[in-house]
Amino acid sequence: MEANTPTEIAIGQVAWLKVVEVNHLGAFVDWGLSKDLFIPFAEQHHPLKPGNYTIVKVYLDNQGRPAGSTRIDHWIEDTATGLKVGEKVSLLVAEQTELGFKAIINHQYWGLLYSNELYRRIRRGQALDGYIQRIRDDGKIDLSLNQPGFNNSKIDGVAQKIVSQLNENSGFLALTDKSPPPAIYAAFGVSKKVFKQAIGSLYKARKINIEAEGIRLAPDNT
Repeated sequence: MEANTPTEIAIGQVAWLKVVEVNHLGAFVDWGLSKDLFIPFAEQHHPLKPGNYTIVKVYLDNQGRPAGSTRIDHWIEDTATGLKVGEKVSLLVAEQTELGFKAIINHQYWGLLYSNELYRRIRRGQALDGYIQRIRDDGKIDLSLNQPGFNNSKIDGVAQKIVSQLNENSGFLALTDKSPPPAIYAAFGVSKKVFKQAIGSLYKARKINIEAEGIRLAPDNT
């Protein structure tokens, strides 16, 4: 999987980097400077191969020289301090789990993006913005790609778009609260959660009927 040429990677940061060479000393990755970044064998979580991409933590070795490590769990903390719910953060998608995707928050902490809340495809090594959705009692972080504070007026705006598209499609859309998030995002540019809130408000107002295969304008609204 390719990535853009890395630039301005600082000591202490993590990045998705390409392995350019492996020899008897260790591995070397392209980190955007003329001299490639060295990853000792002792700092490799698994053997690296030229041409592959991997997540690398940049640090200073005992002699004060920049070096890399793919033993990410040794550097990234499970519990976070100084973060608050709703805060915008930088994320680097690290790995997929049964629940979703583990992501590194601000180069320092682990967080989790739940698959059932994702409204678009993401991949390992992708850098993106996210938000702190929940700080659990054990200090671990749940993440979201949705900006918090989606208020009633915004929900109403989405509901109006849904009604408009229903009118343009003979009163029926093959989307429900069971539809996959990418399909919902492609149609309305919002998350599944927001879509569910919008069709819920339309249903309560008796403007739509929710069927097994989709949503339909109620007879009085056609």
